[in-house]
Amino acid sequence: MNMNMVFLGPPGAGKGTYAKELVRILEIPHISTGDMFREAVASGSELGKKVEEILKKGDLVPDDLTISIVKERLSHEDCKKGFILDGFPRTVDQAKALDEILTSLGRELGYAVYFEVSEDIVVKRITNRRICKKCGKIYNLITLPPKIDGKCDICGGELYQREDDREEVVRNRYKVYMNNTYPVIEYYQKQNKLFTIDGASGVDSVIKEVLNIIRR
Repeated sequence: MNMNMVFLGPPGAGKGTYAKELVRILEIPHISTGDMFREAVASGSELGKKVEEILKKGDLVPDDLTISIVKERLSHEDCKKGFILDGFPRTVDQAKALDEILTSLGRELGYAVYFEVSEDIVVKRITNRRICKKCGKIYNLITLPPKIDGKCDICGGELYQREDDREEVVRNRYKVYMNNTYPVIEYYQKQNKLFTIDGASGVDSVIKEVLNIIRR
């Protein structure tokens, strides 16, 4: 069973949430370029500073930089059984680069799963996200609010809104994503590897649909 997957969909489509659930069921790693970029920013390195400037504007990290990060990660032992790649590829050049990376590893992509979600739903989801400064727990003021406003349930730390979670940045990210990534969706469609799922339906229903795609 080929469990090499890419998850496509705008920021806030729920890719990370669905991936975490599927990782538990399928026992394969969830590889998020977003997490990789945030780790680079947190390290305070020169590379991290470059990434930080790009993310603050809501723009995309350059291909060469992203591709080298992804290639290194996919060669790890834990990816041999399969993986869920989230946040990459975002351009046709990246999709072609991913095909080349997998060929060099003697593998191929099994599925490109596209989570379709409207701009307004994305804005509502992301602008209501809050994160604990101390322990990093993520809340959503609509779907997962803290018991005490502005405070973490676990450690009592102060909750904050990430710079790139503000509405104007989110709307820009959505437009950038759709402009750059729609050709990727068409690329996988031509390869007969694309599966479209309604990203606004409930988590259980989405998970069931992804598992059906793999098992069929």
